[in-house]
Amino acid sequence: MPRILGGNSPSRRRQSSSPSQYTYLLQAFIVVISLYAVSIVLWQHSHLNAGVADVASIISSTKDAFITAGGGSSLSSKSVIDTSWIFSGGEGEDGETESGEGAIIPVDLTVNFLKLITKAPGAPAEPLMAPSASKARTSEDFLPVVVPSGITFRWAHRARVGSLSEDASAIKAYKIIVRKSEINGKGSVIWDSEKVAVVKEDGVPDSVDWGTSPEVGQILEWKVQVWDAKNKISSSAWAKFAVGPETEYDWKGKWIAHPSDMDTFDKTKSGGLDECGLWKKRRPLPLFRTQISSQELLSSSADDPITSALLVMTGLGSFRASFDGVPLSTSGPIDPPFTDYSKRVSYRGFDVTPFLLGDNGEMPESHVIGVTLGSGWWDHRPVSGMAKPKLLPRGPATVITQVMLTYASGKTRVVGRTGGTVGNKWQVSRGHIRESDLFTGEMVDLSVLGDMEGWDTSTGWSANSVRDTAGSDPYQEINKWIEPVAYHTEVTGEERVQTMALKAKAMEQSEKKSFPKRDTTAAPIGKLIPSEIPPVMSMEQIAADEIHDLGGGRWLLDYGKAFSGMLHFDEGVPTPIIPVDNQYPRGHGFKAATAQGDNFITVIYGESLEMTTGDINRVLTAGLGLHDGGPRHVSKKEGHTRGAYCFPDDHDDILSQKDVYVVPKASQSNGKALFSQARQSHFTTHSFRFAEVCCSAEPPRNAHALVYRTAVSEWGTFDSSNVNINGGYELVKNAMVSNLLSVQSDCPHREKLPYGGDLVADSPAAMHMFDMSAFYKKTVNDWLDAQWDNGAYTETSVWQDLNDYAGIGYGAGETVWATAPPVLTVRHMQHYGDLGFLAETLPSHIKWLEFLMDQFDRGMEENGYDKNLMKYTGGGSGLGDWLALRGRDTFLTHTAFYMAAGRCVAYIARKVGMKDVEEKGMAVAKKIQNRISDLYLKNGKDDFDFPKGGAVHTPGPEMSLFSRIVPGEKRCVILKNWFRRSGHTWPGDEENRFLDAISDEDATAMVKTGELTKRGTKYAMGWSQWQGMNEGIFGIRYALKTLSDMGFHNIALRKAAGFGFGTAEYMMRHNATTFWESWWRSEDLYSRNHPMLGAVAEWMPSSAAGVSHYPTTTGARKMLFWSRFPKSATTLEYASATQGTIKGEYSIAWRFEDLPMDESQYNSAIVKVRVRFVIPPGGEGVARPPIFTSSKTTATLREATIIPDLINAKASANEECESRRKARLGFPYSWEYDRVKKRWYKLMSSKSIGTPCESYLFSVMPLAAQWNSHADMTSGVLEGEDMILSAGFYDIIINNWPLEYEVEGTGRLGNIPEYFESNFDGGPYCKDSSAFEWHIDDATHII
Repeated sequence: MPRILGGNSPSRRRQSSSPSQYTYLLQAFIVVISLYAVSIVLWQHSHLNAGVADVASIISSTKDAFITAGGGSSLSSKSVIDTSWIFSGGEGEDGETESGEGAIIPVDLTVNFLKLITKAPGAPAEPLMAPSASKARTSEDFLPVVVPSGITFRWAHRARVGSLSEDASAIKAYKIIVRKSEINGKGSVIWDSEKVAVVKEDGVPDSVDWGTSPEVGQILEWKVQVWDAKNKISSSAWAKFAVGPETEYDWKGKWIAHPSDMDTFDKTKSGGLDECGLWKKRRPLPLFRTQISSQELLSSSADDPITSALLVMTGLGSFRASFDGVPLSTSGPIDPPFTDYSKRVSYRGFDVTPFLLGDNGEMPESHVIGVTLGSGWWDHRPVSGMAKPKLLPRGPATVITQVMLTYASGKTRVVGRTGGTVGNKWQVSRGHIRESDLFTGEMVDLSVLGDMEGWDTSTGWSANSVRDTAGSDPYQEINKWIEPVAYHTEVTGEERVQTMALKAKAMEQSEKKSFPKRDTTAAPIGKLIPSEIPPVMSMEQIAADEIHDLGGGRWLLDYGKAFSGMLHFDEGVPTPIIPVDNQYPRGHGFKAATAQGDNFITVIYGESLEMTTGDINRVLTAGLGLHDGGPRHVSKKEGHTRGAYCFPDDHDDILSQKDVYVVPKASQSNGKALFSQARQSHFTTHSFRFAEVCCSAEPPRNAHALVYRTAVSEWGTFDSSNVNINGGYELVKNAMVSNLLSVQSDCPHREKLPYGGDLVADSPAAMHMFDMSAFYKKTVNDWLDAQWDNGAYTETSVWQDLNDYAGIGYGAGETVWATAPPVLTVRHMQHYGDLGFLAETLPSHIKWLEFLMDQFDRGMEENGYDKNLMKYTGGGSGLGDWLALRGRDTFLTHTAFYMAAGRCVAYIARKVGMKDVEEKGMAVAKKIQNRISDLYLKNGKDDFDFPKGGAVHTPGPEMSLFSRIVPGEKRCVILKNWFRRSGHTWPGDEENRFLDAISDEDATAMVKTGELTKRGTKYAMGWSQWQGMNEGIFGIRYALKTLSDMGFHNIALRKAAGFGFGTAEYMMRHNATTFWESWWRSEDLYSRNHPMLGAVAEWMPSSAAGVSHYPTTTGARKMLFWSRFPKSATTLEYASATQGTIKGEYSIAWRFEDLPMDESQYNSAIVKVRVRFVIPPGGEGVARPPIFTSSKTTATLREATIIPDLINAKASANEECESRRKARLGFPYSWEYDRVKKRWYKLMSSKSIGTPCESYLFSVMPLAAQWNSHADMTSGVLEGEDMILSAGFYDIIINNWPLEYEVEGTGRLGNIPEYFESNFDGGPYCKDSSAFEWHIDDATHII
């Protein structure tokens, strides 16, 4: 047979070194490391120990020192920064790793912000496959795909261990090489940038564009080389990507659908059924496949083998692809990512070259591509509630595919394309998924799954069947392969936009165009683009902590924390039993199956347990908020959802997260075997900590939870000595992980929608924790698609008619929510430095600003705000600082974000060199800033409040101070008057019920701590202004950052570390593992997995630890190291953070040293403070120590002259931290409800959440000789000077630091007279009023 593939093997091995080489290297290594280990111990004793040890004792410590300093411990689950084991970059496609001898190593290669993912870290074991499935496998889980016209390379740097710091201090030059990725590993170079000198003042560019346009269909590899300060070179590993179709011409495939599904969108064939009836006619969901013969793969030339084969594909709603029976990726729940599919649809690329080689070198006669489809956001169950999915574009399940072959000669060919007529072999059949829905779950027919085994292999191929044109029963179309039809509709994109604009009142009726009457009504499908973000993948597997027998065959599995995903049954689901009298526990029934005698297993998911029953609380995770209030019916009456349109029959009035595995009666003789083959649902995600499996005699064996989220890199961490602060950070992070499902959603069960306000509030925290470069670029593009022609931005990235009343009309969302796109664009620039993105988005942001200029004043007046605010008493139209415990000032939030829109436009225009637009934006921003300032200083009280306000609303002073709205000369008095504010008691229903059901002893203890105070004649919980949180989603960040930045970091720490109602501690005492939507406890309304209030998690690394983006930096070129310490060590003894960036990883850690043994002296002792931080090559640091409070305090700085082994230090520290977490050294107790006694009681039971861990930076012990001399920085600190530092590892020692008592104030609910009394000067940072004006390059304080 002529050669199809070049070469005989899919990979080649590196040549081994000779034994003599290894012997020499090993001997040298042993000598060096032994000397190094002894020196470490010497350094430890001389620099960290008070006493002097004898030499013998030091030498005897060598072994332990060697283990500590150089032990190669594997990364534990605590590690969230070093993801080289997940993402490619350490090893190339041909086995090559980073190479060279330079001090700077290029790492983390991305193309268009996308990184190759070799294997998702939580990927389950391979699914059961047919014996006829291929033995070949793809080499990656996610292959970045780009289009020819826009290819941008980016990379970060790290310093080589053992190199000289001065060598790593500068990058002299770089070079990029691109080659073809071929099966024989010998791809030819197609681009060499040659050596590019780096201008010292400019640094390495944030990105490098590929100036040429490669051929569509090519699979390529690239690497980068860099030269260090001594001109020594290092090279990255090769990283793979592909070039996909860009234009309509590039796409030879066409969208196809099941003919019966397509008929349901044809009014002439729909039979008069309503929307729900038609939706049911499209179930079970279809499978698609095609066969490609080996002859089709041959080139026209006999000796012209294939060098690569790229399969490009997408499907709506969601798809999973296979080749010769082998799944091509572990992704699938939401693939393609959620967008407005009538505007743009993402496709994936898969390198299927290995399959063409065949098993054992024997070429198969044919290959089969298989596609399994789910409903996704495209054809979901037509129910509506708090969100309105019916407003989304909808059509039948559809797929588009083609395989792009590249030959050795450079020729290309497309095979296996969907659509067309000549030689097309595509088939479609209904399959095993009876139903899939993102809100209600998935139903799998295990009998069909077994019967259709091998359907996507050549062995399972069969000829087309004849279609039953009557199409009365879709279940008769299972396993009947017929020819698909082209996806078609008469509805145009313009028509759909007009329909939505009229509904949103973004278009006048007089502007309406006339369109013909339509018979085919499926939504138009938008432009095909390569996936902009990594897919949603399993990023973690979790074993159940506990399994409880609830009786009656029902099993409760507890996974210890909440997340998004589903169960994976490693050994299948258990064989079902039938409960007595067929009485299934509530929510677990399946009426139709019971009536037919079918057997089934149900899985119900939830985040918490219902307090009065012990069952899963389905109400709190009810899809679209559709429920009946649960067993207590507090928030809603019994039967509230009964009769709701298209409500599932078996959800018992609560739209539940539920998967079902069913075996029909006819197949029950083989039922046990069939149930044992069940593994997981695929096209849904559930938010859960708990799962109920019902009904079986035994619990499922080895049922792991799969944690799904968009597979962006995790690159931010925070740790400290304070359990409450750590716990708050973990709550936010777990909630954020749960809500990254191709969009950043509000909650992962109820609406699953991206709200602009949530993004404004939480994006700083998300950008600390994750690499959001691609994700937020896609997010902004979603909003640009949704922008109305009049310039208005919507509240959510796909219009859902939510809270439009709160906007200023004409389709605009509430101003805060609708200003998310420009705010995100600015923050994206600060973090990732993408100038091209600024240029692309600026026209849309200008349109939004012009819309505000035209409509804001009119809209505000129509919403009831008078021009001078003389009638305004707070509240108003909109959400404002949503879910604050105080009253909300919505006028301020509306107007301040109008100002922010102007600032954003000015900022972006300045960066892209549009001076006239810059001036226009600044003029608008300054005008609105002055309007706010004039109105909020009008009452003469200097409390920054509206004229008739009582200094009780939020946001107020904190927003005006953080965003630089206040005139400089007023900032000190406003800051002082802010401390006059106090807290109040809270009348919440659940809190009062709790107090009625606790013991007198517990109530007395809470009175003593200040948690309870009198409200009338009864005790009530209360929220604190200065010892807890009361702010809403925006005010939290403003308050904490303002306090820390303006000299009152001790108060910010006290708020974050607070206890009782209105704190993270309150959530944890009620068993929270994710942040709640509200500060108060809700059993039946507000979500318990909602990062909306999570801005506190950005303050922790930036202020409590002390590393953040410098306000005016772009692309994370410059980071601010500004550690601030508590007055008393009782609050915090140490803190640390790491911050990943596109430049590399920055880290900081500080700790008090020489603390007295007697903790009663933590308020008065004189101690030493050690601060350590790392700046990566190519980055810059600004060191800003805190202002000294004693004339005896001094500070010195030194730099390591040799780069220490931070990689192993981090691994060891992570291992130690994981051991501490397993020992449950975190939060110590919880409140539990005794359902028999109907009483709450306090259970002392420690948890892992909040466990204190020290930084790896203190695990690194360089030799004394490896530091340069101490540089005195005392005078610079006293003069308020920042110190600019280049790449390196630094150590600051602050001597004679006095600890002090914290200010008391007037109690937990009181204010702080010490800070607002007339003789108080406003603190150390309240001096220079001229430095307080917002600067146009300042992205941090833009709003």
